[in-house]
Amino acid sequence: MKHIIFDFDGTLADSTAVFASAWNIIAKKYQYREIQLEEIESLKKLSIAERSKLFNFPMYKLPTILPQFYRYYRQSLKDVILIDGMKNVLKEIVNKGYTIAIISSNSKDNILEFLKMNGIDNISNVLCSSRIFGKDKIIKKYIKEANLKTSDVLYIGDEHRDIVACKKVGIPIIWVSWGYDSIEVVQSEKPDYQVFSPVEILDIV
Repeated sequence: MKHIIFDFDGTLADSTAVFASAWNIIAKKYQYREIQLEEIESLKKLSIAERSKLFNFPMYKLPTILPQFYRYYRQSLKDVILIDGMKNVLKEIVNKGYTIAIISSNSKDNILEFLKMNGIDNISNVLCSSRIFGKDKIIKKYIKEANLKTSDVLYIGDEHRDIVACKKVGIPIIWVSWGYDSIEVVQSEKPDYQVFSPVEILDIV
């Protein structure tokens, strides 16, 4: 193994409140159901399809909504919180000789600004997709451009779709428990590893 790829929202960053705020602006604008902060934990037990149904949001509108969503997200970027202990995990991984990248459906500008705000300068590459279900294609592109084999790569993410993408590509994944999808949502996909604190990532690496 040579390269470790991190997801961003829910894995490196706690953006729950900012996500809810950005969504609620859009919900008011287009008359979708708003998110109440007290229901966040219960939402983690729902699939993306179940969430979209709950909030009266048709999934086919995602490509037009996402750019607006991440613009509102950017306005509250200062409220996005680095997961406690993750900065040290990144430092230790680099010290062990691994290369770190981020692959996310958030915008590259948002991620780069967040890294700068938090004094993180050991990420070699940030790749983003406007399609929330297109991560497997970006991972394949990353592997090809870096001239890697699938056995050279490990992915770390928090969502069901992360696990599905990794299985399509044929790379192992560490699922983190503190993100957007609960164990009930992801367990059917059987992630290769499960961790319940950032330091456990180092044990697996």
